[in-house]
Amino acid sequence: MSWLIGLVLLLVAVGGLMVVITRDPRKQVYALGINGLILTLFFFVLQAPDVAISEVGVGAAIVPLLFLVALTAINNDRERRGK
Repeated sequence: MSWLIGLVLLLVAVGGLMVVITRDPRKQVYALGINGLILTLFFFVLQAPDVAISEVGVGAAIVPLLFLVALTAINNDRERRGK
């Protein structure tokens, strides 16, 4: 079981690194959502299903959705001001 925890921790670290390394904000949001799903897996491995369900709702769905809405609003505002 400890090797599984180590593997999932490695996946969490790689996912977090991808969020930081990626330059395109939209791709960063996608990486953030994927990292939320990996964290969900981590919480299931640690036998914390209630925390995992919360992570799916907040970390993998709501937060990336809010970031995508904000990015869309910023892009729309830039286009409107540019014209």
